[in-house]
This record gives sequence, C-alpha cells and structure tokens, in this order.
Amino acid sequence: MRFRDIKKRQKQVHQTKEKIKVQYASYPDRIKALITDMFMIYAPILYLITYVILGGKDEFQASNWAPLFGVTLYGVIYAFLIAKFGQTPGKKAYEIKVVDDKTYENIGFFRAFIRFIAFLFSATILLGLLTPFYRKDKKALHDIIASTVEIYEDKKYKL
Repeated sequence: MRFRDIKKRQKQVHQTKEKIKVQYASYPDRIKALITDMFMIYAPILYLITYVILGGKDEFQASNWAPLFGVTLYGVIYAFLIAKFGQTPGKKAYEIKVVDDKTYENIGFFRAFIRFIAFLFSATILLGLLTPFYRKDKKALHDIIASTVEIYEDKKYKL
C-alpha cells in the first residue's frame, strides 16, 4: 500500500468521527452529589462497622483499622458503581455522570478506584478541589489524574 493511500484513509476515518458536545457538571451539583453519597453509602458502612462488627463507638475510636477499612470499602463500592453505571446514587440524583474525558464512555473499575484515591489526596491538600474554579472543563485534580470529566448525562449532543 502506498503512503498517499494510507494518508487518504486516515483522513477519511478522521472526518467520519462524530463530534460530541457536552455540558460539564457544575461544582455545586458535584458537592451536593458527594454529600448525598456520604449519607447513602458511607454513613451506613460506618454504622455497620461501629455497632455491628465492633460493638460500639469506643471500640471504633480505639481501632486504627476500622476507619481505614470503612474508607476502603466505600472506595470499592464507589469504584464499582462508577465503572458499572458511570454514577453513584448522589450523582444519579443530580444527573451527573463520570466519563472518560476524550471518548465520553464509562471508565473501568481500576481507573475509578485510582480516581477515588486521587480524590482523597486532593481533598487532603485542598488545592485539588479548587482547580475547577480555574478550568473551562471544571476538572478537579482527581479528574486530571484519572483523565475523567463529570458531565450532565442528558445533555450530550452529537454534532
């Protein structure tokens, strides 16, 4: 095959790709979704660990492993929901979806879990949570690390 034929084919493939226009999720909606997830997923996990497994708050406070186990379990559930549906219950309530920043498709479990760990890091340093105020695509530090973006799920248009 000649070089110009290869070049011509690449140009045709590039022209047939559809462009998709999306609306990025607003920061207040993202925060409300996070708070909803904390109450719907994380609070029950902590309750079960504290009162069912350990037997009370004193044992929970004395344990070094219980908070780590709770956060890890929450991260696994969060990553599973993001990988399977692109949403957690809080994100579904606000019609937000976490997708790949280039293809706008769902991401895998491992990438969703890395995004969760990066979220813990960016929440710790606070700087990562301020980046959406300075970016057009409203990406936080954990979105930049995981190459994801949060969009409104019903506002995706093909051009």
